[in-house]
Amino acid sequence: MSGPADVPPEILDRLRPICRGLPETCEEPAWIGVRWRIRQRTFAHVYTPDPDRHRVYARHLVAGEAPTMMTFRVPADELLGLTSDGRFFRADWGRNVAGTLLGEHTDWTEIAELVTDSYCEMAPKFLVAKVALPHPPADPQP
Repeated sequence: MSGPADVPPEILDRLRPICRGLPETCEEPAWIGVRWRIRQRTFAHVYTPDPDRHRVYARHLVAGEAPTMMTFRVPADELLGLTSDGRFFRADWGRNVAGTLLGEHTDWTEIAELVTDSYCEMAPKFLVAKVALPHPPADPQP
């Protein structure tokens, strides 16, 4: 499936294996960009907004150009902490939706973790149980 013209192919090439690696996901074109869903719930959405059409995106321009953005779900009690470092922002909709800009600066390991967490926030528990979550390092033996 090729992506809409508004999403750079190199970004789709990085996101697709992450999203497709999660149980029972579906990729589909959205009203803008591409989204990945579990059942009828979107857990990741990537797009390049038109700041002239939607003025809320004007604050995210990079060198005068609209950046490629990704929105995803975060546990509501973690949203403030995530958005406090400046790399992430709270979306203007939903109680638990965050966003980030994607590009050459992107830490794709971090994006994979955030997308996986977003999936786990939206998926049924029996599917979440199938996801290999990163484990914290074990305490060293005395």
